[in-house]
Amino acid sequence: MPDPDHQYPVEPERVTTDKLDFRHHNYNEMRKLMKAVSDECPKITRIYTIGKSYTGLKLYVMEISDNPGKHELGEPEFRYVAGMHGNEALGRELLLNLMQYICHEYKRGNQRIVQLVKDTRIHLLPSMNPDGYEAAYQKGSELSGWALGRYSFEGIDLNHNFPDLNNIMWDAQDLATDKKKVSNHYIPIPEYYTTTEATVAPETRAVINWMQDIPFVLSANFHGGELVVTYPFDCTRDWIPRQDTPTADNDFFRWLAAVYASTNLAMANPDRRICHYEDFQQHNNIINGADWHTVPGSMNDFSYLHTNCFEVTVELSCDKFPHASELPVEWENNKESLLLYMEQVHRGLKGVIRDKDTKEGIANAIIKVTGMDHDIRSAADGDYWRLLNPGEYRVIVWAEGYFPLVRRCSVGSDLTPTICDFSLTKTPRERIKQILAKGGKLDSYFELLIRKRSYRYLLIEYHEKTSE
Repeated sequence: MPDPDHQYPVEPERVTTDKLDFRHHNYNEMRKLMKAVSDECPKITRIYTIGKSYTGLKLYVMEISDNPGKHELGEPEFRYVAGMHGNEALGRELLLNLMQYICHEYKRGNQRIVQLVKDTRIHLLPSMNPDGYEAAYQKGSELSGWALGRYSFEGIDLNHNFPDLNNIMWDAQDLATDKKKVSNHYIPIPEYYTTTEATVAPETRAVINWMQDIPFVLSANFHGGELVVTYPFDCTRDWIPRQDTPTADNDFFRWLAAVYASTNLAMANPDRRICHYEDFQQHNNIINGADWHTVPGSMNDFSYLHTNCFEVTVELSCDKFPHASELPVEWENNKESLLLYMEQVHRGLKGVIRDKDTKEGIANAIIKVTGMDHDIRSAADGDYWRLLNPGEYRVIVWAEGYFPLVRRCSVGSDLTPTICDFSLTKTPRERIKQILAKGGKLDSYFELLIRKRSYRYLLIEYHEKTSE
């Protein structure tokens, strides 16, 4: 807000004391910095790639964990993604700052950082569109245009390049006689998207494969050009230009957006200058993405509808490519937000879905919270995480070949998830199949079912088996 008469005191910009590499890094410099961090903290870091850009630049990810390279049972997976638009450079530098900071503070014994590394598997992708960034970097922050480097080398806006699962779900709901039977999670990628009919950037395909490989729970996607945090859905129903289009988890998404925005020193400053939309400031710098502008095929919506992961978009600054001298201030503006947002991955419920007899984890079990039209699924080892606000919840779990099970689980306000495990019992049909597959006899199982007064059910099962 303009203040020509200087009537309002302006808080001085906070000067950082963190010894980080505050400059813009091109592709080779980024790669060297990531390696330097990994060499400094080899026990908690790992660098890996998820694919290549159109010109062959590798998409590097820094993993930070107390056991890098492995998914640990019950430990949530978190990701930050930056540089989807190559000329929106601040997110890239913040993630490079963040990996340095976590390494330094872990070595110093900072208990907050130690606990975060111990309890969370963190993945940082600083440059999703390295081709676009290299084009913008060559011009520099003063000469880089509003669109130069925004798109991939092929001219694709990666933020519109994911499968549009929203309209697939909404169309199915419109046609269904029973809307409850329409899938509200793990919506499959449409066939056209996997053929040559769709123009899909290699960067987009790499991120999709990454999402499918790792059971991410929470994420944020960094952009620039505004100061606001947006939350799904990003696409409006019926193609209305601007309309609030909430998900079933709208309250929790608003919480996530508020966590970042309220602790960001620039967003939370009432005297900051307006970028473009004054109404963002009036709404505490958070907004439903579709109520800003509709974006079919966004990464946020795809993440929510195809995987278990909740994701928001953070618009970090009015200037898409701030001068290097501004990076220390921007780091201080965002440092607490970056850390606190990561810690939100520990809200809600978590547990393991197991076979009651074998004690083995059950993959792809469906976890449903009554009254919330969005289910999730257990990971390969049977573990799951359901982000929820504080409250009492009725949770139903089922898996193919098992009886469903219901539990009431309570979520508190602390940054500690409530453990809510489930042990599922195989259906008689499934148990008989298992015994026969192992070459066993049904005599002992007959006796067990008779004792459970299931003799009639057994005869039906046995008749079906012998008549096959």
